[in-house]
Amino acid sequence: MGRMHADEHAIDTTLVRRLVHGQFPRWAGLPITPLASGGTVNAVYRLGDSLTVRLPLTEGGAADIEKERRALAALGELPVAVPAVVAVGEPGEGYPLPWAVHGWLDGSPALEGRPARGLAEFVLAVRANRVAGPPARRGRPLSTVDSFAREAIDELSRTDEPFDAAAARAVWTEALDAPQWTGAPCWVHGDLMPSNLLLRDGRLTGVLDWATAGVGDPAIDLIPAWNLLTADTRGAFRDAVAPDDATWARGRGRALAMAVIQLPYYRHTNPVISANARYVLAELGVLTSSR
Repeated sequence: MGRMHADEHAIDTTLVRRLVHGQFPRWAGLPITPLASGGTVNAVYRLGDSLTVRLPLTEGGAADIEKERRALAALGELPVAVPAVVAVGEPGEGYPLPWAVHGWLDGSPALEGRPARGLAEFVLAVRANRVAGPPARRGRPLSTVDSFAREAIDELSRTDEPFDAAAARAVWTEALDAPQWTGAPCWVHGDLMPSNLLLRDGRLTGVLDWATAGVGDPAIDLIPAWNLLTADTRGAFRDAVAPDDATWARGRGRALAMAVIQLPYYRHTNPVISANARYVLAELGVLTSSR
């Protein structure tokens, strides 16, 4: 995978080993292995059998360690395993940002087109929390990302992707025209990409990356309907979560906006994210053919 961000820090196994050895000598003898990941915020390494090391790629991701800790502390017990921070490292060895050691979570990332049993139950369990929380990063009205989505649609239309910009604009307009959420703000995860969903034997057992969690419009947690599920399984998910028609339309809009923003940016640097963006666009009917 190539360099994703212009301001990305250089991170490799040698740097991780120096940081671990220097700050946490009790783990100095453990093997360190880079993990293939579709993540765009952190470089992730396995440390021994029971730990992972996550280093933010850019300064913008450094605050996520604390955001994730606060969100999970507020939510309390959930029906799936979640990351547990074991230690927080300091800048050093030429690396300028804080970094974290987490406990390893068993499971394999979800794959597009395959079912994930327990997904709807998880979404409802998060939403059922009534404790106070910070505003979710993607919990605001869709109008707040209107200009970004339209610019991304235009940019994607100028690539060689088999993309139907007119159809995409129609999906986006329908989502924007849907009534806004007027209920009480709901807790949401905010980034239910397949790579953040861990499965064992087809059942959801763990969920990663809680830095985007908070309260807001529940539509954002409907995005797995298009970034993971198929036409054959989408209806069952919708029935189980039971959103109203407007929330479902806003969820489609969120899925579209994320995909059209991601694909031009990551199409040459992150094959996992770009492949998922194409999957979303195909499920929404705005990709004219598969690659």
